[in-house]
Amino acid sequence: MRKPLVTALVLAAAAATASAQAVRTERNMSLDLANQIAAATVAACTAGGYAVTATVVDRAGSIRAVQRADNAGPHTLGASYEKAFTSASAKNNTLAMMEGAQKNPAAANLVHIPGFLLLGGGVPVKVGNETIGAVGVGGAPGGHLDEQCAVAALDKVKDLLK
Repeated sequence: MRKPLVTALVLAAAAATASAQAVRTERNMSLDLANQIAAATVAACTAGGYAVTATVVDRAGSIRAVQRADNAGPHTLGASYEKAFTSASAKNNTLAMMEGAQKNPAAANLVHIPGFLLLGGGVPVKVGNETIGAVGVGGAPGGHLDEQCAVAALDKVKDLLK
């Protein structure tokens, strides 16, 4: 009699665990946070003398906020989005991905993924180890400078990313 009861309890626990794993809870960024990141990014680049566009995407790569500085070139809008999308999708800085692709012939094929842009300036937005989105920057004279602006912006909002 005891064995059927233990078996029933084990099966009930397994069923409960399976149904609990069927629905997930994920963190995502608010519009307010996305706007703060975009504004801080443009401000950091403007302070350095660079007219840029900053695009912030959520964890799925959907646009949450865009800010384009006065005098930012028209190409910066698409570049900033593609850098943000690439960073959110790969959960990595695009500058590191570019450098990896240059050193590793197998990784060079990443350029063939639609929407991926392997240039510096895409930085993931993280809460702990979880990527909740990314910021992409286009317009500074070098991807490393775009990335510096994004990193400065994320440093400014770091207390909100807990």
